[in-house]
Amino acid sequence: MTGQLAFVESPVQLLNVLEWAHAKALQDPPRLQAIPPQPNRRAPAPASASAPASAPAPAPEGREGGPAAPHPLAGLTVVVLSPTDPMSRGQLRRMAQLARDEGASVKWQDARQGRGALPRTLRELAGPLRAAERVIIGDPFSRYVQLLLTLFGPRRVTVVDDGTATMEFAAQLARGERLVRWHRRGSRGPRELVLAPVTWLARRKLAPGPRRTVEIFTSLPVEPPPGTTVLANDFAWTRSAFGPPRLTRGADLVGTSLVETGVVDPDEYLRAVQVLARTHGATRYFAHRRESAEKLHRIAVETGLEVVRPDLPLELIARRGPIGRTVVSFPSTVVHTLPLALAGTGVKVAVCEIAPEWLRENASPRAQGFLAGVAGTATLTERLEFG
Repeated sequence: MTGQLAFVESPVQLLNVLEWAHAKALQDPPRLQAIPPQPNRRAPAPASASAPASAPAPAPEGREGGPAAPHPLAGLTVVVLSPTDPMSRGQLRRMAQLARDEGASVKWQDARQGRGALPRTLRELAGPLRAAERVIIGDPFSRYVQLLLTLFGPRRVTVVDDGTATMEFAAQLARGERLVRWHRRGSRGPRELVLAPVTWLARRKLAPGPRRTVEIFTSLPVEPPPGTTVLANDFAWTRSAFGPPRLTRGADLVGTSLVETGVVDPDEYLRAVQVLARTHGATRYFAHRRESAEKLHRIAVETGLEVVRPDLPLELIARRGPIGRTVVSFPSTVVHTLPLALAGTGVKVAVCEIAPEWLRENASPRAQGFLAGVAGTATLTERLEFG
């Protein structure tokens, strides 16, 4: 695997880059060997806040002390465009170590730290971007990624899942629309107007053409835009590397950041969590990495649930276990991904739809329809009647 450059900004994006590499290994064995199964592997210890996240892992040695055979992912470079929130950074550090363990080179880029970070990052990444044979993108809506794409248009582009946003990206690409996240309102502020030329240029460079192939790697139900290919993500690497998990007697709830993104009213959300916990006998609440500390404190105090802040993406946490025999979630990516990651374990995944009265008055007009689509297309999950 040579000349492969990935840009990620979240732990899930990095997980899906590893899954993509595994799928490519199975799809094209002459160029890339399959990653060997590693059952019951432990996750790496948390990285120290002062430790350099981009330090390379020690080179493995052969049986006689000589150099080991080239690793399947030796040509993959992952650039982590680090976010600012501590929860995401912590998960990303642990995922970065997993990527290094798989043979990838990881470059940690503090792209949002201090004045001058943006031009410095663009300057440092321009060369590797121009030299890349393929660019793998975790978030096509990212302003950082869009700015990077203005520097050079790669010949081969792969977009991996960044949650349910992949569904909106594919739809907007097919319709020829500008790239806008589904929960954003329709009005365009001054910042959006200034960045509009960047967005339009990035959309052009993410579209297939005579000199560009575009691939979408996804576990979601996506209709391929004209000229693109879709490669299914069935979480084969996750299942080969972790688990199977030990199952607990009760149920687990999965949190969502719909309150933090301004879609759902916080009081309505808390009431829904209380009802679901009581109805299904849940004892734990797995927090989304972007949920606020204040909201999580209310959930712990007013529902009695144990709030768990995962240190890795939930697909890996669930696969390692322990995990409840029933996992209940609101509409989000996990209602599509957890049934794949937990295939054959006996865990049931259920989805509770968002009621219209839970939405905030200023929520995007597209919110209800989009969330209903996320739940309705999750064919491997059970639909719950709320009340």
